[in-house]
This record gives sequence, structure tokens and C-alpha cells, in this order.
Amino acid sequence: MNEIEYGRVFAHEEVAARYQYRAPYPHAVFSILERLVVEPRVVLDAGTGTGALARRFPLSIWRIDAVDPSAAMIARGRALPGGDDPRIRWILGRAEDAPLSPPYVLITSGASLHWMEPEIVMPRFRDALAPGARLAIVDTETAHAGEWRPEFLEIVRKYSPLEHHLETHEMVSRATEQGFFALEGEKRTAPERFDQSVDDYLRLLGSTSTLSRLTLGSRTDAFEAECREVFARHGMERIRSDVVGYVAWGRPL
Repeated sequence: MNEIEYGRVFAHEEVAARYQYRAPYPHAVFSILERLVVEPRVVLDAGTGTGALARRFPLSIWRIDAVDPSAAMIARGRALPGGDDPRIRWILGRAEDAPLSPPYVLITSGASLHWMEPEIVMPRFRDALAPGARLAIVDTETAHAGEWRPEFLEIVRKYSPLEHHLETHEMVSRATEQGFFALEGEKRTAPERFDQSVDDYLRLLGSTSTLSRLTLGSRTDAFEAECREVFARHGMERIRSDVVGYVAWGRPL
């Protein structure tokens, strides 16, 4: 099974429900995005998930078309703070073929480009953008410190069905090398501290494509038990991390 196929887990309610335990995008991400906006102020958020970007766009944006193939994700997004914003049009469908209403002043892809087929979506994004508008590829990069981390990563490697999950900055490099994207700039924000309980951290892991209960199946309980052993061995009751926002922008080709 390739990485895109693992994305099917996001159609399930259990995975969508656990998205709330992920770290939010740092505030500075939205300042970067707002500086990329031209006219008209209509944005497409492709692969919106529960709307982590769409629900927080500044009021200077007139309309946000929030597209996702998972009905469970959209239902969760609607129920979360900001999900009832009348500027948001929730659209069920894949970025490859969902009904769109261009032109868009900005297209965003938040931690979702790796679930799409670039040979289809990039030309579609190109044609949907207003003159001078850009595609912004957005994600978070999370740094953890402590002696527990190498032990924990060994457990992840033991249970994850993927040997290597491409980071978003690697996806940007690949899309550029393959001629799907003309990178014009990229920026990382200052780190913001994110703190959560061990239970919530395990729920966060359960929101991922490779460590969800749907993927791990009968191995889920063993995975979580081994993680808890590491945390207990290091006297950890909470997981603290520094979250950096990453934004790369340019022209889809």
C-alpha cells in the first residue's frame, strides 16, 4: 500500500474526532498567508480536513471554499469553533475533481498535498488562480526534546507500516524537481509551545494515517502500552513540544 492509500483512514469518524488533539497552526502562519493575498479575496483551502486553516482565516478574506473528500472531517469541522462562519463553503470532494468556483486569490494546502495526485491537482490549481495569485503549502514542524524521544521513535518505527513519511518541505522539493511547482519563497515561524497530557498525545497519534487504530488494528493496544512505558520510565505526565509553522508559496504548473 502506498502513502496515498493510507489517507483513506481520514474518511472514518474515529480519526476525524482525534484531529482536535493536533497542535494548531501558529498565529504567524496566518500573517504570512494574508500577505500573499491579492484581489478578489476568495480562498480555496484544498484538503481542508476539519478546517484548521479555513476556520481561522482573517476577516479580510471574503469567502473560503473548504474542500475535503471526507464527510467525517467536514462534519467535525462544522462543529468546531469557527466552523459555522458564513464565509466558509464546505465542499465534499477531492481536490482533483470537486466543484470549484474560481478565480481564487490564494489556494492553500495544509498538511494535505501528499494525499493528492500532483499531475492532476497542480494544473487544476494553476487554472483556478486569479492573475498574480499563489499556491501556499502549509504545515507544522514539531520539535521534542528529551532522552525519551529516541526510545519513542524506535517504537514508532516498529509499528508504522511506512519506513519514511515524506515531510512537507520534502514534498515541496519533489514537486519542484518534477516540474509541478515553481517555488517562489518559504518561511518558518517562530516556535510556539504546545503542551498536552499523555492521553491526548496518544489520541493525536491516533489521528495519523499510519498509527490510527484503523491502520494498526489489533496491534494498537500494544503500541500504546509500549509508548506509555517509555513515558513512565522518564517520569512524564505531559508531552511538551515546540511547534513551528512552515509555509512555501509559488506557482503550480
